[in-house]
Amino acid sequence: MQTNFTPVQLADPVTARSNAVLRSCVHCGFCTATCPTYQVLGDELDSPRGRIYLIKDMLEKGRPADARTVQHIDRCLSCLACMTTCPSGVHYMHLVDHAREYIEQTYRRPLFERVLRWMLAKILPYPTRFRVALLGAKIGRPFAFLMPDARLKAMLAMAPKVIPPVSRNDDPQVFAAHGPRKMRVALMTGCAQRALNTDINDATIRLLTRLGCDVVIAEGQGCCGALTHHMGKTAESHATAARNIRAWTREMAGEGLDAIVINTSGCGTTIKDYGHMFAHDPLAGDAAAVAAKAMDVSEVLMKLDLPAATMGLRVAYHAACSLQHGQQIKTFPKDLLKRAGFSVVEPADSHLCCGSAGTYNLMQPEISGQLKARKIDTIEATRPDVIAAGNIGCMMQIGSGTDIPIVHTVELLDWATGGPRPAAFDAPGKRAVGVPILR
Repeated sequence: MQTNFTPVQLADPVTARSNAVLRSCVHCGFCTATCPTYQVLGDELDSPRGRIYLIKDMLEKGRPADARTVQHIDRCLSCLACMTTCPSGVHYMHLVDHAREYIEQTYRRPLFERVLRWMLAKILPYPTRFRVALLGAKIGRPFAFLMPDARLKAMLAMAPKVIPPVSRNDDPQVFAAHGPRKMRVALMTGCAQRALNTDINDATIRLLTRLGCDVVIAEGQGCCGALTHHMGKTAESHATAARNIRAWTREMAGEGLDAIVINTSGCGTTIKDYGHMFAHDPLAGDAAAVAAKAMDVSEVLMKLDLPAATMGLRVAYHAACSLQHGQQIKTFPKDLLKRAGFSVVEPADSHLCCGSAGTYNLMQPEISGQLKARKIDTIEATRPDVIAAGNIGCMMQIGSGTDIPIVHTVELLDWATGGPRPAAFDAPGKRAVGVPILR
């Protein structure tokens, strides 16, 4: 694609990066075939190619974002399926992140939207605040029909039926390996996950220590910054990300770390991009070092000696977009589940997003709802006993629309190697999961 940025514009490294991304696009249109919003809406401007044109025009002209451009950028899930499909290697993620930052700086949204976005940014990344909000949503859910806006209804519907108690395993500490130590790793405990489902971190700690890892919960870590980063709120996202960088850098400088383990793939995609995010920041070196150590939990488990088992349950594996497209991790979770003795099936169109996408299901509930219904139909068609996924957002999204239990992949692996039966198997309103056939 030909671009016409001025030398003054290209002096800005962020614009220079976007220019390089734009110039790599050859208009082929392969991205339209795998874009969920294009499939649902059928509008060229709701495809990656269409959004690229809008972003190019906005950035080149240096004009404030207009309502039309904002609408189509807001509708993007950032699922990154287009990056997997693109034969030219267009790094759409960096381009759309720049566009969102630019929109945040130049466009004045309607008051109601500004309030909603401010509220999400001030609540979701903070577990205690989020717990209080979930309690309020749970109380208010019976009155959802009184809400004048679909987004408010979606927020009330988000609250789980049971809000788990705080897990003290998320406090700063070190969990010692069982037997000889093979690795020393830091666990990213996250933010929303700590309020929505504490079983995931608990299972991860049990599994990693059982397989010979010292697991460090670093002092000072918190939200990875993804939520505010994708809202274009760069100052806020960098502030929270910087706290993680400092926390993990201290551990790396002390006893050292073999990996920074992330069990929420949406966080993993962002943390692995810290080197780019902080490329022109005094923390650039530390950010790059942290990004180099960041690994999805499935990557770490592939390095360890996971014992074989025969569990005898049929598992539908949902590939989170942030894992299969953002991190290009496609087979590891399935390989691990098969080694643990589960029968693994994948739904049709597994490359398509479930519609969760961070806060997307809250801010774009109608499109999100259509994608959710599609995903659940394809999963239920596989007739599984249980659904496994590697991202809390996907688990909440899919789990709210089916009676099939959904658990994190590590919960099944923990169970298969001696841990407790996943509590989600016995959750109210879910199908009963029988006792596995062990051989």
